[in-house]
Amino acid sequence: MAKRREEEPKKGAPEWQSTFADLMNLLLCFFVLLFSMSTVDAQKFELVAASFSKAFSIFTAGSTVVGDGAMIGNGVSQLPNIDDFINSVGQMAENTPEMEELDDLQSEIEAEGLKQSEELAEKIEEAVVENNLTGDIEMQVTAQYVQLTMKGSLLFNSGSAELKEESKPVLNKVGVILERYAAGTIEIEGHTDNVPMSSRRYANNNELSSARALSVFDYMMETTNLDPARIKHSGRGEYIPIADNSTEEGRAKNRRVEIRIYNEISSYE
Repeated sequence: MAKRREEEPKKGAPEWQSTFADLMNLLLCFFVLLFSMSTVDAQKFELVAASFSKAFSIFTAGSTVVGDGAMIGNGVSQLPNIDDFINSVGQMAENTPEMEELDDLQSEIEAEGLKQSEELAEKIEEAVVENNLTGDIEMQVTAQYVQLTMKGSLLFNSGSAELKEESKPVLNKVGVILERYAAGTIEIEGHTDNVPMSSRRYANNNELSSARALSVFDYMMETTNLDPARIKHSGRGEYIPIADNSTEEGRAKNRRVEIRIYNEISSYE
């Protein structure tokens, strides 16, 4: 009996490999699109989504073309054009009348916030002068808040988070100002210089600055009727200097406690 001749395998990759490769291309395109959307400004997301839906029906229809040429289903053939496509969608969203309206609205909100902060600052400044606190407090104004800065040397001894007795009359006056004028969120931040420190109680500047902010918070809770739910406190360590840490004068300025009084438009929970 003659031997049966074995069939020669077909040339090229098996059919399942082609299908699998096409599936991988589709998934790659899909995740590239997801990644690109995740980096779009949150404020522009809805407009970008609308541009996708209107121009390409991606969210409502299905397999439509990304641009002129092959469909996404053809996989890798579209990859060289993905970046251009994403950039063009972003540019379209930025140039729409809706985005211009959002920019105008944001500018109006910032202007209103600055107005509120300046009005608040005027009242607080009058109180600071009346209470003879000009030598103990520095004041700054932004569109979000009015900031009161107190030197660390006024409040604490070196390496300690325990309030000095002589600092308490100043904090009492500050507490009255906060009760009278702080209608929104209050934030207390502790800051240090960059000189490394380590003690049995505090391992580093981060712990020390956090403990100092907490000490001020606790004192305000003991001596005022402020709502603790409206007050945040945190330690920022040595990472936000306002002066040169290479000089003693600069390090003294960096050792500080900041109290931010947010205006009503910028307050948050």
